[in-house]
Amino acid sequence: MNSPSTNSDKLIVANCSGFYGDRASAAEEMVRGGPIDVLTGDYLAELTLAILHRQRMKHPTAGWVRTFLGQMERVLSECVAKNVKVVANAGGLNPRALGEELRKLVDKLALPRPVRIAVVDGDDLAPRLTELQGLGETFAHMDKGTSLADARMPVVTANAYLGAWGIKEALARGADIVVTGRVTDAALVVGPAAWRFEWARDDWDRLAGAVAAGHILECGPQATGGNYAFFEEVPSWKGGLGFPIAEIHRDGSFVVTKHPGTAGLVSVGTVTAQLLYEIQGARYINPDVTARFDSLHLSQEGPDRVRVDGARGEPPPPTTKCALNLLGGFRNSMTVLLTGLDIEDKAKLVEEMLWDSLGGKAQFSKVSSRLVRSDREDPTSNEAAIATLHVSVSAMSPDAVGKKFSSKVIELALASVPGFTVSAPPDDGSPFVSFWPALVSSRHIRQRVQLDGEPDFTIDQLLSSTAITESENSQEQILHTPAPAGPTVRIALGRLFGARSGDKGGNANLGVWARTDAAHQHLAGWLTVAKLKELLPDVAPFVVERAELPNLRAVHFYIRGILGDGVASSTRIDPQAKTLAEYLRAKLIDAPSSIL
Repeated sequence: MNSPSTNSDKLIVANCSGFYGDRASAAEEMVRGGPIDVLTGDYLAELTLAILHRQRMKHPTAGWVRTFLGQMERVLSECVAKNVKVVANAGGLNPRALGEELRKLVDKLALPRPVRIAVVDGDDLAPRLTELQGLGETFAHMDKGTSLADARMPVVTANAYLGAWGIKEALARGADIVVTGRVTDAALVVGPAAWRFEWARDDWDRLAGAVAAGHILECGPQATGGNYAFFEEVPSWKGGLGFPIAEIHRDGSFVVTKHPGTAGLVSVGTVTAQLLYEIQGARYINPDVTARFDSLHLSQEGPDRVRVDGARGEPPPPTTKCALNLLGGFRNSMTVLLTGLDIEDKAKLVEEMLWDSLGGKAQFSKVSSRLVRSDREDPTSNEAAIATLHVSVSAMSPDAVGKKFSSKVIELALASVPGFTVSAPPDDGSPFVSFWPALVSSRHIRQRVQLDGEPDFTIDQLLSSTAITESENSQEQILHTPAPAGPTVRIALGRLFGARSGDKGGNANLGVWARTDAAHQHLAGWLTVAKLKELLPDVAPFVVERAELPNLRAVHFYIRGILGDGVASSTRIDPQAKTLAEYLRAKLIDAPSSIL
């Protein structure tokens, strides 16, 4: 086995990608900006696999992230010279094809020493669905409870979220580059850390620390000032924000930082914001460990250096999350501009005329209408007089939602309300996918590792039957001291509290944090689920789960079903719930003057 050799007490991991399409120059910036041990890249959002599927349908050797290969062409020589390992999930749906392309690149570059390339897969369950269903796996939707067999929609992709141990073993056997299919975002960091420090699979606390580090790094500059609620605190934006780095220690603690001289900010606030992003609650479940985010402690160690320690871990559940994309049908949307007076009445009439001309709504599987009141009384410009009516339809037949629908909208142009116009020409409609999250027993999942043409070896995803029970995973009830009393001030919530939000399939997460103990005391006792629904009326129809993370001075909300069947099929104006946090921060509240 290839044992780690350099500075075995610290591992410096730098991330160069937060999504497919992120800044292409980031790999060069991270390799050249200062010393690092591992370069990671996270390219796979839930929608990305559907995009890669379309590419593979056109070319059987496609289905992997092409931008990653371009990044490697520019930095691989330096990685070899500096002994920097590369770990990325850029393999997407075809990691072995990417491995072959990397081998061609290595040969082309004529590097001074051999470079060993490993591929980790085993995540693609699409060819095994019938087999697994025969073994009792129903692939029930995690939120709806419906079995996959009852969905009656073609499966486009089905990928299990693999853990870190295939990556760890590949590095232990001498890999210089490890490319994977669908692994958890955190696995890109957990694998190298477990290799460097020779952690066991039940080193729960250390593994939990590495999961937290991976979660902070996975979205790139979101940890260094990007999308940060208090963006005015970021001292410089020039040249693009620096990407984050984690200096991981043997005990699982770590420091978040960035290369010297790069723009951005690493503070307790920016790191807190990222920790609260796209989580479900206080427990962050991974196939390797369940990390207790409510145990984490953050401290500002110095300029652009935040220390994170106190991680506690528990065994993972005996199941693995599987992300399926189903062909949800075809959809089309049209946007009508309504102007001036009587906007509500105009919108009602337009809709009545449209559905009447189409023969009713029943022919569509889903219909969505949304009136956005951007108009103003006594408008000072043409734009200030305009509201928008968004109408969307979906059906399993492309004919139903194509020009048959959009042309009927156009036909209303001269025959409906005054000021009517549309913002785009008729469309033929397009296919869309529905995200289908499910759980599958980990005993069926084996990570497969290929290393430079050697015989494949496999690693079981399931370690043992030790797993947290449902009761152990329930949210604790935390008793609060009374909130500050006294006079109040009318103020925007965001002047006191930070927030960050995002998507988890068809659900949204929303984390809110305070910057002082006094403000947190008020936040924890005041911002209940009922209060959230009062502040955000469009959240009220949905089931909302609340968790507390007192070490982060934060409360967290998980809003089930608000995004429908995921980003690709959601009809919300913001299908990834990125704006939800700032929407909340814009609300006016009565806050105790003592916490201002």
